[in-house]
Amino acid sequence: MHTRGVGIARPLDAGTATSDSMVGVVETVETMDPLVLSLVLVGLVALILGGWWVFRWFSRSPANRLRRLLRKQDEVAIVMHPNPDPDAMASAMGVAAIADSVDTETTYYHPGEIRHQENRAFRTVLEVDFETIESASDIEEETVVLVDHNTARGFTGSELVEPLIVVDHHPGNGSGTAFTDVRTEYGAASTILVEYLESIGVRGPDDDEEAPIELTSDLATGLLYGIFSDTNHLTKGCSDADFDAASFLFPRIDEEKLDRIANPSVSDEVLQIKAEAIQKKRVEGAFAICNVGEISNVDAIPQAADELMHLEGVTAVVVYGANDGTMHLSGRSRDDRVHMGEALRHAVSDIPMASAGGHARMGGGTLSIEHMNGLGPSDGVTKAEFEQRIFSAMAGERS
Repeated sequence: MHTRGVGIARPLDAGTATSDSMVGVVETVETMDPLVLSLVLVGLVALILGGWWVFRWFSRSPANRLRRLLRKQDEVAIVMHPNPDPDAMASAMGVAAIADSVDTETTYYHPGEIRHQENRAFRTVLEVDFETIESASDIEEETVVLVDHNTARGFTGSELVEPLIVVDHHPGNGSGTAFTDVRTEYGAASTILVEYLESIGVRGPDDDEEAPIELTSDLATGLLYGIFSDTNHLTKGCSDADFDAASFLFPRIDEEKLDRIANPSVSDEVLQIKAEAIQKKRVEGAFAICNVGEISNVDAIPQAADELMHLEGVTAVVVYGANDGTMHLSGRSRDDRVHMGEALRHAVSDIPMASAGGHARMGGGTLSIEHMNGLGPSDGVTKAEFEQRIFSAMAGERS
């Protein structure tokens, strides 16, 4: 009887205690000063709203928004700009890593060729497969992601491509139908992808952590070199974010592979074009221009521009050359008075079928030689006149 009585009394005691506690709480609230009660209620509401906003902010961060969009796709096409450079290729690898974490299949596409020796070394050393496209019909997937550019170009039907996602650091008006992240203050698109990876969470190949994305040494090496290539090894056009991203990646890279990408063998043609640019340059004040003539490797033009920038007293350079009926321009500047992208854009502004632009420190462009010579609604311009236009544009003169 005693044991049974104890067994019955326990739930009655618990219920009584609970009832007494609730009565106590109600009595406490009823006896509280109205001002104190109001402050307590405001504090609770603020705590709830603060937690909701923290959750909302995290779930809507660019990295998580991108990951959720990729999760909804079975497969996506990651499209790079024509003749992709290491920043474009590394950015594509970064998007693919995020897609892989949600079991979305990816294919890399690019128009043009991979010609620059460092770009070829990047692809070979990191063993990445890229598909070449000549028309929009070559893209098998319905969903397109653009990296390192914000408007599809360089292939037939590119104007019909409506990307779902755009990740870029170049100026432009292009956008994705569902996601656009263009940060022109960043030195490289790879930096944006590093921020995504860090935000979502990464693990090493041998880590036991349950982070969503595996940051392999090849991916880390590619992203670091992508940042290096677009910022001239963190010396031009950098932001704090670029340095932070490089710092995050460095402990995870393969130094031997990085060295192989950064120091490939150089072709005889590239060396000759560099030498020609030095010998035949035209200098006015602190500015230099050189026409390297007809060439087969247009990637030698920006390399020649980089070489001219080493000349003492020269603060801005433009090198141009012809290939298959198209004039290719590449400019570099370390002169605060010269916004190279704007200078090149102005120099070709009234030539039909010409386009140019870029950042303050680096720019490029192309123009049809036939239109430069007068085809279409223009009188044409000689090479001497064209060079004078470039000098004037670098000097800030506007006609």
